[in-house]
Amino acid sequence: MLTKISLLIMRVGTGMLLVVWGLVRLQGDDMGSRLAEKYYAGVAADSTIQMAFGGLEVLLGVLVVLGVARRYTLIASALILVGGALPIWRHFLDPFGMYLFADPAKANLLFFPSLTVAGAALALIALRAHDTLALDRVLGKKG
Repeated sequence: MLTKISLLIMRVGTGMLLVVWGLVRLQGDDMGSRLAEKYYAGVAADSTIQMAFGGLEVLLGVLVVLGVARRYTLIASALILVGGALPIWRHFLDPFGMYLFADPAKANLLFFPSLTVAGAALALIALRAHDTLALDRVLGKKG
């Protein structure tokens, strides 16, 4: 039973993270664009792209939380969460900015949990067959 509950918590946590960040992008205050500029070399920083991505992120997050079409949604979720973690690798290896940052003030300890989130996203794919509290499993779909 602990496995089922743990997978449910990971799925809800990673899915809600996508929903929250999608909502941040949809607010239109350009926070997503500023983050893309600062941490991701400006990739997809355009506000229109951010809005579109935000909408898809919210939809994907809801599907992950519910456990719908997990064969596809968990992979898409992992692509976003692992893909988002890769460019900020220095924050995992040097969270206090002691070695890998020219300016220690640029290190951000709050990025460190992204490593755990990326691992959870991959674990959900690996352990999908054990996630029996997902909606597609409850409804008798393969997921």
